[in-house]
Amino acid sequence: MTYNTRLFPLMLCTTLPLSAVAAEGGFFEDSSATLQARNYYFSRDYSDIVGPSKQSKAEEWGQGFILNFKSGYTPGTIGLGVDAIGMLGLKLDSSPDRVNTGLLPVQDDGRAADDYSRVGAAVKARLSKTELKVGELQPNLPVLSFSDIRLLPPTYQGASVISNEIAGLTLQAGHLVSTSLRNEAGDDKMQAIVGYQPQRQGTSDAFNYAGADYAFNANRTTVGAWYAQLEDIYNQRLISLKHSEAVGDWVLGANLGFYDSAEDGKQLIGELDNQAFYSLFSAKRGGHTFFVGYQGMFGGQGFPRVFANVTPLGNEVPTYEFASADERSWQVRHDYDFAAFGLPGLTTTLRYITGDNVDTGKGFEGQDWERDLDIGYVFQSGALKGLGVRVRNVTARSNYRTDINENRLILNYTLALF
Repeated sequence: MTYNTRLFPLMLCTTLPLSAVAAEGGFFEDSSATLQARNYYFSRDYSDIVGPSKQSKAEEWGQGFILNFKSGYTPGTIGLGVDAIGMLGLKLDSSPDRVNTGLLPVQDDGRAADDYSRVGAAVKARLSKTELKVGELQPNLPVLSFSDIRLLPPTYQGASVISNEIAGLTLQAGHLVSTSLRNEAGDDKMQAIVGYQPQRQGTSDAFNYAGADYAFNANRTTVGAWYAQLEDIYNQRLISLKHSEAVGDWVLGANLGFYDSAEDGKQLIGELDNQAFYSLFSAKRGGHTFFVGYQGMFGGQGFPRVFANVTPLGNEVPTYEFASADERSWQVRHDYDFAAFGLPGLTTTLRYITGDNVDTGKGFEGQDWERDLDIGYVFQSGALKGLGVRVRNVTARSNYRTDINENRLILNYTLALF
C-alpha cells in the first residue's frame, strides 16, 4: 500500500485547529462521504499483431473502491475545510501476456500487482464565492479533462482556485506539480501525448492553467477562453462556444471549440504546431438525441494533451482520438433514454466516426474508423437499487495504427455513508 505521504503533515496541521471550531459551523454538518465500488472487466484485442514477441491482447479484471470525504466550512469570513480521497484496486484476473489494460500497475517482473492504493487530501478555503484548494485534486477542465475511464480515477497534486463572484462568470486557475495515474499508487512527473503517441522522452513537473467561462442567455449560451502550459513541453490556447435552443418539441445544441498549441520552453519533445477545430451538433426530442460532428487537425503535429487523458475534442473517444497530424474526421451518433419508453435507467449510445487525410510520415494517407456501442442500466428498485451496469463494444480499424476489438463490462455502486 502506497500513500501520498507528502500531504499528511499538511492535513494534520490544518485539521487539528479546524476541529476546535468545527462544531460552531458547518464543517461537520455540511460534510458528506461516499464509498464507490467498481468492478471492471477490460479486453482489448489488437487484431493485426501476430508473432510470439508481440502482445496481441490486453485483458484484465479488477475490483476498485473509491472513498470520498468532503467537509463543510468553518464559520467566519474565511471558511476552512478538507476534502480527502482513498482508493484501493484489487487484481481479480491477469497474466503477463495480457497486461497493460490501464486497470492495474505492471511490476518489474511483467506481472500485474495484486493490489495498489493511495490516499490523499486537499485543504480548502472559501472567501465569498471564491475557493482555493491545495493538495490532492481532480480537476475537470477543457484543457485537462477528468478521465475516469478505468478502475480508479487519476489525481493531481497542486493548487487551484475557482471564483464565481460575478454572476454567470466562472474564473479558474491552477498550478499542478505531479500526477497519480489511473493505475498507479505513487506520484510522478507529467508527460504528454501528441496525437495518439505518448512522448516518453520528456517529463514536466508543472502544469499551469487559467480560464474563464461566461454563461448568459438564461444559461443557454456559454463562451470560454483558456490557456494551459505543460512546462517545457507545450502551451495551448482554447476558445469555445456552447449553445442550446428549444425549437418546438426539439432541443438543438452546438458545441464548438478551437485549440492552438505550440512547443514550450526547453522543447523537451521537440517542436509542436497544432491547431484543432471541433464541432458537435445535437438535436434532442423525447428519448432520442442525434449528433453530427466534424473535427479537423491543422499544423505539423497531432493534438497534444497530458498523458493519459482524454480531451473535450468532439470526435475523441476512449479508443481512437482522431487527433493525428492533419486528420479530418466526421461523427454520427444516436443516444436513447428508455425512460421515454417506460424503462427508466436504461440508456444506449451508438456512434460511428471516420477519419482520413492523416500525415503518417510514411508516404501514404492515413485513414481510420471506429464503431462504438454502449448500453447502460441503473437498477431503479429492489435489492440492487442504485447498481449501475455498463457494457461497451468497440470495433476500430486503421491503415497506420493498430486495429482494435474491445469489450468492457463495468459495475458501479455508490453508497452514501453520510
